Amino acid sequence: MAQLLSPGSIIAMPDQAADRLLRLDSGDAALLYLHLLRRGSLDGLRWPEERIRSALEQLKSLGMAPANLLASQTPADPVPEPPPPEYALEDITAALADPSSTFPALADEVERRLGKKLSANDLRTLYTLYDHLALPTEVIFLLVNWCIEEMERKYGPGRRPFLSQIRKEGFIWARKGIDTVEAAEAHLQSLIRLRGRGNQVLRLLDIQPRPLVEREKHYIAAWDEMGFDDQAIRVAYERTIMKKQAMDWSYMNGILRRWHEKGLHTLEAIQAGDRDARPVQAAQTAGTQSSQQAQQAREDMEQMRRLMDQFKRMEE
Repeated sequence: MAQLLSPGSIIAMPDQAADRLLRLDSGDAALLYLHLLRRGSLDGLRWPEERIRSALEQLKSLGMAPANLLASQTPADPVPEPPPPEYALEDITAALADPSSTFPALADEVERRLGKKLSANDLRTLYTLYDHLALPTEVIFLLVNWCIEEMERKYGPGRRPFLSQIRKEGFIWARKGIDTVEAAEAHLQSLIRLRGRGNQVLRLLDIQPRPLVEREKHYIAAWDEMGFDDQAIRVAYERTIMKKQAMDWSYMNGILRRWHEKGLHTLEAIQAGDRDARPVQAAQTAGTQSSQQAQQAREDMEQMRRLMDQFKRMEE
């Protein structure tokens, strides 16, 4: 038989943990879980903090990493991202004068979309996306248009983002490996879908639709990825209110995470498989009983009226 494992000590994990990682379908989360099994901490993991944070949050959502383990507890010797170069004005002038470069067309289009003449500092920022991050021109077009759309959605028509805001989002895209038109379009479709989903979830939580803060976006994206339907989210919210007397995102996330670990993602599954489902069933039963009692009371009153009418006729 061929040798499948390299020599050395063996790292074992429960089959339940392996099943959860397979359902999660995240390579980074699986690698991070193996690293935690091997080291017991984040020490020695040479990843950017954003990558660690994303994988760690996924593991925490499944209860597979300590809740008090922070992504800021990064290794003592991580490999930092190289800082962007300090482009001189001569670099920008040369790029704009290069007939073989697509940067001049990019700068013209960004000026048109932002409705202003780009300053020297703006051009340096834009060139950082183009040259340092090496994002294709078409991807930068999509990035700029998305930032404009988000700014108008949040603050009204005509509002435009600063180049510094576009640069910040561009670095996020680069860290996520969004460096092709196909990847950018898929990412934008996901953002648009989650934006609509965010408003739906806010309504389920009795909150008027509004721009979400980052932590709310993270929770809603996680619930959506876990596969919860609207009724399940609503029940988790009601239990949160009953327990906390107010909305508590962390507490509600804990409820949904426990259901996810049990494979319960619909109201029917929760009622059938969750040991805390009895309050939900009791509330439904109580509502049914209350309706039946009200109907019986109406029938009793009607019968009393008929008897009273009979007594009156007899007295006459």
